[in-house]
Amino acid sequence: MTLAVLFSGGKDSCLALQRARAAAHHRVACLLTIVSRRADSWMFHTPAISWTRLQAEALGLPLLTRATEGEKETELDDLRALLAEAQARHGVTGVVTGALASVYQASRVQRVCAELGLWCYNPLWQYPQEALLRDLLADGYEVVVTGVAGEPLSAEWLGRRLDAEAVDELLALRDSHGLNPAGEGGELETLVTHGPGFRRRIIITQSRRHYHNWAGVLEIQEAELA
Repeated sequence: MTLAVLFSGGKDSCLALQRARAAAHHRVACLLTIVSRRADSWMFHTPAISWTRLQAEALGLPLLTRATEGEKETELDDLRALLAEAQARHGVTGVVTGALASVYQASRVQRVCAELGLWCYNPLWQYPQEALLRDLLADGYEVVVTGVAGEPLSAEWLGRRLDAEAVDELLALRDSHGLNPAGEGGELETLVTHGPGFRRRIIITQSRRHYHNWAGVLEIQEAELA
């Protein structure tokens, strides 16, 4: 099956891409990125979203993008248009998502896919969050935190790499504060800078933290492929 991957550049979409590529009967034809003009989009990841172009180059895959105003429900029209473009340009017959636990997001993507006659593949659905984090470490992913939301995540988390120490801290915060360790409650946003399938590594050369009242983003100002 010829697949397109809904791609935010975060850990979940990269891991879903890896799972789709590993299946012998699937071929990933392209990546799809929705760029929301609203930081609090209902459907789509927003921190560092502009750097998916660099990730696509590193992965050796074409990238299709579409802007959206990020308005509830109407942003699905932009998703529908992007999927239709992928059908026309790359002959895709299925769409891969990194959905893990959000019924709101998964159900809407599935509805749009059904309208276009596309198969919707969610390889990470209901995958245990601790197992997902451990898999990222085992597979050699390099993941940078680009957004946080929720006590007790401090500004120091912005730009931090998700290494074994960070994962252990997130699991401890799950036990002490009820944090979703993989960020399924919106606590964490990430950017993958290297991992399986990457031909080159992304180096962040200039960035700035924006943080207030237990929430913040890492503004990546410059990055390059090494």
